[in-house]
Amino acid sequence: MSYYVRGATMPIHDWSRVDAGIFHDFHHAWIEQIKRLLNSGVLPPDHYALAEQHTSHFGPDVLTLQSKVRDDEDQDDGAPIGQGSGFTGGGVILAKPKAHLAGETDLEFYRRKQNVVAVRHVSGDRLVAIVEIVSPGNKSSRAVFRKFVDKAVELLSQDIHLLILDLIPPTRRDPNGIHGAIWEALTDEEYQAPPGKPLTLAAYEAEMGVRAFVEAVSVGDTLLEMPLFLKVGGHVPVALESTYQSAWEAVPRRWRSVIEG
Repeated sequence: MSYYVRGATMPIHDWSRVDAGIFHDFHHAWIEQIKRLLNSGVLPPDHYALAEQHTSHFGPDVLTLQSKVRDDEDQDDGAPIGQGSGFTGGGVILAKPKAHLAGETDLEFYRRKQNVVAVRHVSGDRLVAIVEIVSPGNKSSRAVFRKFVDKAVELLSQDIHLLILDLIPPTRRDPNGIHGAIWEALTDEEYQAPPGKPLTLAAYEAEMGVRAFVEAVSVGDTLLEMPLFLKVGGHVPVALESTYQSAWEAVPRRWRSVIEG
């Protein structure tokens, strides 16, 4: 068995070695770590993250919301949130994300979404972004998988940014991963996962179209930092490696040995 210490890197594990219930337990721990990270100063002061219960086969796992009440110095001044390209915590980065830009929709997506009537539950603050960790259950049947993809497209049509983390091996329903299915639904274009990189980390920036920043990874790779968009052209970094490692430490030793082979 391998053991990890703080500061060391950790490879992506092969979650196909255990049943869905074991990943489900890890899934909840990782959600909590991402939520804690975002609320520990990564998000701007007028934003906050909440863990959300699963509904309709698409989490959302972590909701990022913007408070209606902002500090006086932030109100109606027209200034962007954050400063330049440097990140000191609590500000939106306005520079290009580190992740690769894999595709961008044309205005046809914008024209299509004009016919959508969205009914939302209003809880007081504005939903701006969602983090979703794909689980085996999301790929368990054609109907469930279709609902997941349709929900992602619906959220993007409402200008809600997404960060979707897919560490579950592709199935016959998603030979190029969840991102491949979402991108085809958005654009009618096929996304080809790079050879030997079947897992995908995908950040979507949504307004007047969709831009997808995608990193293809595989079992054994180290997780990369991914952007979580809060506005067009502005994101905060999500440290997937450190949050994954913290969640892994909560996995029972009995199952770590199985997962690590």
